[in-house]
Amino acid sequence: MQLYHHPFSLDSQKVRLALEEKGIDYTSYHVNPLTGKNMDAFFFRKNPSGKIPVLQNGSHIIYDTTEIIQRLNMLFWIIISNQCLDMRFQIMISNQPITPCKWNRSRKYIERIAETVSSGGNSTTLSSDVIEWTHKLQECDSKHFTLFHIPAKYRLYVSKYLRHVIIARMAESPNLASDYHRKLKEAYETDDKMKNVEVLIQSKDHLVKLLDELEVKLGETSYLGGVEFTLANVMVIPVLARLELLKLEDEYINIRPNLADYWVVVKQRPSYKKVIGRYFDGWRKRKHY
Repeated sequence: MQLYHHPFSLDSQKVRLALEEKGIDYTSYHVNPLTGKNMDAFFFRKNPSGKIPVLQNGSHIIYDTTEIIQRLNMLFWIIISNQCLDMRFQIMISNQPITPCKWNRSRKYIERIAETVSSGGNSTTLSSDVIEWTHKLQECDSKHFTLFHIPAKYRLYVSKYLRHVIIARMAESPNLASDYHRKLKEAYETDDKMKNVEVLIQSKDHLVKLLDELEVKLGETSYLGGVEFTLANVMVIPVLARLELLKLEDEYINIRPNLADYWVVVKQRPSYKKVIGRYFDGWRKRKHY
């Protein structure tokens, strides 16, 4: 299974957090959108939208973040079920007594299933509450919100460069010209939106409403979606990390006590440290989307 992503991409972070939390092995390929690597014909044929992440499992390719998360949840359940069945079979056919090592391995698999059940993952589908929050968080307009908080000179420089990349790739791969033309049109539309302050107001209002809902929910449960860590949390963590990156945590996170406490807790998780924390200092040294 291959994941095409970039460490600074919000949606890539969501998928990588899910992979790390579920302990699913994958091969990582970095695709840097700021240098236009997502516009290369090799990648563009996988995903004509040019967006990351892209998950490829054999010939099956998924580039919708929510769909990838749901697919990973299903895959996790299948893997754990197979591990338990395999362990049970090995014990049954073995003429040797069960060693403490084998017993511990079997117990570990059972505990992982129990953890999945307790967090609402007692089937290959996510619970309705988790799905609801997953869609709410994915609808957050983080792209335009982030762009509005980047100095115009950096944003315009990158935008102009990427438009040149698209035009060059279009000339190199005429069979993909229509897809590249659509992407070029999107780039110009984004530039136009950056001139409209109403876009910022709408994205900010949507974010505030979402964070207010999170504040209420986190006053009822330790994590989003229940008392245990669920995949809904991998959707919100990158959003909070982006706010901290933009030095907006006092305005959006710290004024909400439940959310602030939650943020402190989730930053201690190994998945956060591996996927986001290790890159955080690097973010601060650059002007990224």
